[in-house]
Amino acid sequence: MKILVIDDDAAVRKFISITLKKENYTVFEADNGKTGLQILQQEHDISVMITDLIMPEMEGIETIIEVRQKYPEIKILAISGGGKVSPENYLVLANALGANNTLKKPFSGQELIKVIGNLDT
Repeated sequence: MKILVIDDDAAVRKFISITLKKENYTVFEADNGKTGLQILQQEHDISVMITDLIMPEMEGIETIIEVRQKYPEIKILAISGGGKVSPENYLVLANALGANNTLKKPFSGQELIKVIGNLDT
């Protein structure tokens, strides 16, 4: 399975990528929603997108809305550590706009694998 990871924090992106690669997933990385959408245009068989919600250039909420319109079959996992408001508020909004599941940062590799496994069914 191919997974796109979108997060502006390089350390978080690397943690997620390494965790997923250990489970034999193919991983693509982007540092914002705009780059993520470009990858989705090139790689037609990505089945899961993991996106942070607070990012420069193009935020996760905008990205979710656009992906839902263009690629409705892609499963979306929204992740957030919050910003000016608590992460729960952003994650509730992400769910309302089409995310299939959410994870509050920080999360463990085991939590991530469990959520991805549930998305895959």
